[in-house]
Amino acid sequence: QLSGKWFLVGIASHCSYLAEHSHQLEATTVTVTILDGQSLAISTFRNLDRMCWEIRQHYLPAQAPGRFQLKGRRKSSNVDVVVGEADPSSFVILYYQKGRSISVKLYGRSSLVSDSVVDKFEQCVRAVGLSEDVTYYFPTYG
Repeated sequence: QLSGKWFLVGIASHCSYLAEHSHQLEATTVTVTILDGQSLAISTFRNLDRMCWEIRQHYLPAQAPGRFQLKGRRKSSNVDVVVGEADPSSFVILYYQKGRSISVKLYGRSSLVSDSVVDKFEQCVRAVGLSEDVTYYFPTYG
């Protein structure tokens, strides 16, 4: 149900890069392909320095449905990915945890999502102890 094209709508994170470069955020699209019926191939396209970049990731299934792991070079750099709320026809909210650091991302089937979806996202952000000053929304053009 998660396969197909998604737009990165918003992210909440204590990431210092986001804080320093939030004024330079570019529209970002993600294509999700289901591999072997369980793992996810994630292909992220974004513009950086006037060039289109593709970032490929492989989310492996974890212990429970809706849970995945993105393996890093070291075990300490693994990222746990959890599907929070989702309506596969319109939006998905994902939680990413690496060590004690957590971030929340909102993806939409279009670059614009309803106010009620944004409200759900902001509730999820507050529920994990993040605030609106570390929440960034991506442009809807590009």
